[in-house]
Amino acid sequence: MNMIDLLSSLPGAVAQGLIWGIMAVGVYITYKLLDIADLTVDGSICTGAAVCTMMLLSGRSLWLAMLCAVAAGLLAGVVTGLLHIWLGIPPILAGILTQMTLWSVNLKIMGKANQAINVDKYNLLISLRWVKEFALHNPIVMIIIVTAVLIGILYWFFGTELGCAIRATGSNPAMSRAQGINTNFNIVLGLAVSNGLVALSGALLSQYQGFADVGMGRGAIVIGLAAVIIGEALFSRIFHNFALKMVSVSLGAIIYYIVIQLVLTLGFDANLLKLLSASVVAVFLAVPYWKGKYFSKPVKKAKEDAKNA
Repeated sequence: MNMIDLLSSLPGAVAQGLIWGIMAVGVYITYKLLDIADLTVDGSICTGAAVCTMMLLSGRSLWLAMLCAVAAGLLAGVVTGLLHIWLGIPPILAGILTQMTLWSVNLKIMGKANQAINVDKYNLLISLRWVKEFALHNPIVMIIIVTAVLIGILYWFFGTELGCAIRATGSNPAMSRAQGINTNFNIVLGLAVSNGLVALSGALLSQYQGFADVGMGRGAIVIGLAAVIIGEALFSRIFHNFALKMVSVSLGAIIYYIVIQLVLTLGFDANLLKLLSASVVAVFLAVPYWKGKYFSKPVKKAKEDAKNA
């Protein structure tokens, strides 16, 4: 293994991890707060990239392009929510239907499967070209700032009455309805917020890599779940605050991409990356089960048996 090559590639891995970490925070909202595995993200991340890229190519401002990308993601989440609430389609199938629809929508937005955007011609927030520069516009610095602002906003929002209602809906829907909470509205809103974040991640990713591609979101849910699970497995004992839990998700995405880069540097076949991703998710999903089955101390069970006796 060439250590110099590995160290040289680390800034790019960290930058990608931070960008995908924003997407992973969106996955965290649906997977952990709403208890829904939302497959819409595979399409909505590309939708954010497509909208942002095409608006920049048409001469619109960067901030307007990113705002419209977020709005497109919000709309995608609303569609998934309405398919579930109004038509009674299970959430995972509703996400698949929206994802399939977005494939055609994204092609229509871009006009073709791939659209490039040059940092020399357009005003971009981040770019792969700047990843090794010691400057404010370095993608790592910029995405850390964006992530910090987003986590601050989400921490405030989920501390409000509406945000707490969304968390309660995912935790115990029946009890939430008994308390007069509109769980249907909260599910739709939660899915919208989640996909808005995913679309923002797509907008940033398209700027970073210099193009938007219709297939760039393929397997995004696996990366998002990997980040959530890795972050939870490594930091759950020290990060108890809700904001810190979202930070752990972002750190999980960074660790995921560093591991991927390490494996590629070791000579792993790049065509098997999806297999590696699935294996990483499977292992980290199994860790809590293994800990409970093989490594837990039987003290409580012994006490209960003594009481029953």
